[in-house]
Amino acid sequence: MTPNIAASLYLISGVLFILALRGLSSPEISRKGNFFGILGMILAIAVTFFSVDIFSNGFIFIMCALLTGGAIGAFVAYRISMTAMPQLVAGFHSLVGLAAVLVALSVFYNPEAFELGEVNNIKIGSLIEMSIGASIGAITFTGSIIAFLKLQGLMSGSPITFKGQHFINLLIGVGIVFLIFYITKEQSNFLFLLLIIASFLIGILLIIPIGGADMPVVISMLNSYSGWAAAGIGFTLENTALIITGALVGSSGAILSYIMCKGMNRSFFSVILGGFGGTDLSSLEKNKNRKPVKSGNAEDAAFLMKNASSVIIVPGYGMAVAQAQHVLREMVDILKKNEVKVSYAIHPVAGRMPGHMNVLLAEANVPYDEVYELENINNDFSNTDVAFVIGANDVTNPVAKTDPQSPIYGMPILDVEKSKSVLFVKRSLSPGYAGIDNELFYRDNTLMLFADAKKMTEEIVKSLN
Repeated sequence: MTPNIAASLYLISGVLFILALRGLSSPEISRKGNFFGILGMILAIAVTFFSVDIFSNGFIFIMCALLTGGAIGAFVAYRISMTAMPQLVAGFHSLVGLAAVLVALSVFYNPEAFELGEVNNIKIGSLIEMSIGASIGAITFTGSIIAFLKLQGLMSGSPITFKGQHFINLLIGVGIVFLIFYITKEQSNFLFLLLIIASFLIGILLIIPIGGADMPVVISMLNSYSGWAAAGIGFTLENTALIITGALVGSSGAILSYIMCKGMNRSFFSVILGGFGGTDLSSLEKNKNRKPVKSGNAEDAAFLMKNASSVIIVPGYGMAVAQAQHVLREMVDILKKNEVKVSYAIHPVAGRMPGHMNVLLAEANVPYDEVYELENINNDFSNTDVAFVIGANDVTNPVAKTDPQSPIYGMPILDVEKSKSVLFVKRSLSPGYAGIDNELFYRDNTLMLFADAKKMTEEIVKSLN
């Protein structure tokens, strides 16, 4: 395949990636967006294969690696549950970062194979590109590993801090910049390895002080990092598709992170620098002396909703775990037959990732015009008879507005406490992912429904019939 044809086909794959992002901007066309993304990636891989000598000895090894990786990816994607999607995203981000590091090492040790000069005589521009790509890739790798461990529960979600942490991060960051500079002057294997090690270390240090409440933003930011790492290596390899793809992922991830930071009242630069997420235990101590909660059963919930004129449903992580979206839709259909106005309220980071709840509701064929984002429905809670909270926790916690010591203070929440009655479906009074108690549990207008989300909704459906 000639270079001109390859460049043209790479450009087409880039256009398909852009169309994929465009499609993913709306639930109605998200399937089409996924299709464009898959098609673009297939085209990019095919062009890459036909741009090299496919009959070389290395072709068999490449095919084996591709098939093995593809098989593992397909198996994981098939077995993974929607509730574990944040962990999956974090895990895959780590692999993108590691791939960038490995490619950079390959180029540095064998530049002749990539037509970038000779050992100890690599082009300055290529050295800068691969150094930046390797550094960002290393940060993405270790940072994503820490995020995965926290999300999976293999590591405490509580922030890990120590004295002088920010100073050490600053020192390592400045050291990385100087290492990149000196690598362009002296193409030392030792300096390049030191650069990667330092980047691995700062990736860990940037993520460990971030608490569970802010993990959705972290995932989004690591997504951006993985894109920039890929783009940097793309420049080194002079691969148009990799540059376009990396730039799209990097920029869209950064924009999403900014939007999420704004939605959670966080500083964008604090996210980048790992400077937020601390939890004050004083708010946890206050919760020990809470008054008892009021609990009810399915019959109580059915009576309240059947006699209501309006109901707002707030789905959350608990609904996702129980896979209760289908029976929830059945419950809503019954309420509508009784002329009850029903709508859904979605927090920007419900279910730990943006769009998580929207996908689950779409899976149950919930009409898009019944699903509202926080800013479009928050004012309606004060005029609502019943708010039905099914598994949402941190995103409904009033302490975000009242307790400056809380790790979620300042984060916009769904104002469910303003409803005349609140039905809260939850297995227990355990805290949410932010690690703090929910003040809403103890409000006079709240009725706790202690049960599995799916089982409780099924019982409510029986009581409504």
